[in-house]
Amino acid sequence: MVRADPVLLDQSSRCDSRLKQLHGQQVTVHQPPNVTGHWVSNSCEVRPGPEFVTRSYRFYPDGTFRALQFYYEDQHCSAPSYSLLIGGSVRPLQASWLVRGGTACEYHLSRVQLLCHGPAAAALVRPLLRTGGDPRRPLRPGLTYELWDERWAAAGRDCTRGLDFGMQELRLRRLERRRRHDDPGGRAEELFLGDVHTERAQRRLHRPAGYQTPLRSAKAERCEICQIVSSADLHHPPVLPVQPDRPVRLHGNWVSTRCEVRPGVLFLTRHLTFDEDDRTWAGRYEHFSDPVCRHPTFSLSASGRYSRGDPSATVGGAVEFIFTVTHMAVTPMDVATTSLLNVLRGRECGAEGSWKLGVEQDVTSTSGCAALGVRLPHTEYELFSAGQDPSGHDLLYNGQRPTNGSSPDRPDRRATSFQPPLIRCSGGQKSERRVGREGDQHFRLSAGCGSNALDAGLVALILLHAFM
Repeated sequence: MVRADPVLLDQSSRCDSRLKQLHGQQVTVHQPPNVTGHWVSNSCEVRPGPEFVTRSYRFYPDGTFRALQFYYEDQHCSAPSYSLLIGGSVRPLQASWLVRGGTACEYHLSRVQLLCHGPAAAALVRPLLRTGGDPRRPLRPGLTYELWDERWAAAGRDCTRGLDFGMQELRLRRLERRRRHDDPGGRAEELFLGDVHTERAQRRLHRPAGYQTPLRSAKAERCEICQIVSSADLHHPPVLPVQPDRPVRLHGNWVSTRCEVRPGVLFLTRHLTFDEDDRTWAGRYEHFSDPVCRHPTFSLSASGRYSRGDPSATVGGAVEFIFTVTHMAVTPMDVATTSLLNVLRGRECGAEGSWKLGVEQDVTSTSGCAALGVRLPHTEYELFSAGQDPSGHDLLYNGQRPTNGSSPDRPDRRATSFQPPLIRCSGGQKSERRVGREGDQHFRLSAGCGSNALDAGLVALILLHAFM
């Protein structure tokens, strides 16, 4: 197995304490959430494609909403391309059965308008709108263009199809109020709306099973970008300041900044460790049954090697990587998961019938866990980007998992958008000495590379067990 740098292992223990602090955060969630108010992006958001977007949504007491989506040519959201103005109504239904802790909603669109901010954007969008619209009004920069109106419904006219436009994100919401790490006396308020399908053609019919980057209240203090976005309108899109691309340096320990959601009723925290000297990586994915990560179900540990590739040609500032998973272990953390693992037959996931609550079992010797959809060795084509939060802490983004549960095991499946960021908790500089390449000690992994198939498989078994 790959031997871990003792310095990184010592730093890793300090990072574990940071995750414990995350578990102890005070998070308040109201059902159904009252989202009346003005909610805006607090960063340049990257959607699959890639698309670079900022959002400004207003929800009114009578259930109507007015949403502005601003699209850009660059990853800094500094060069506006076109904007959409969407109007309609939305109402909460009941607690979501797809995502625990979320609220399912239904929505109705009344109007969608488009405005291009330059000739290049108009030339790009024009071919996509041939299926509808008013031919007497050619698409010109600076003019609003009707893409859809509820009066068109009977005639079947809809110009939004060419843009793969949809507001399915409104079908799921969650409002969180939490105490901020940097200000124990203050609270952060965040509105989570449904995720966008990683395949454009699936967006219009997608039922959200996760969340996008949360929106912040337009009244948020100490949020410069929030103020820029909140003051924008259809004709005057927000222009965010250009930030120099940060070098992508993986070395050190990185942990989740929040309890993360994955499609398939999954909640988890991640702790990843990278050693740039040996090109080795490892980590631990702690999975939970609840949306604030208080009740553990199982943990996945893994380790392997990685190689750095070229700067991404599709997402500016990002770098391509190839990761190989060579070792893996699973620890059942509740009775139900332990029982499920013990009913698996044969030597396709550790020793048959040998699983015990809270006891880790290495599944490397059985080439992973075939019953849960994981085979070793396993290779994934990854995408990483670096950032920084308002307090100056280093952030690391890795590729968003495909919505359909598949694995990015081919170059053409490499992600074009990102998961929630990890924050550096130690190890900003390379260790001064290198350690042996082989040994009997291995890194413990935390979630992002190679766990998606296991997540989906185990949850399928849990759901089957629950309904039998």
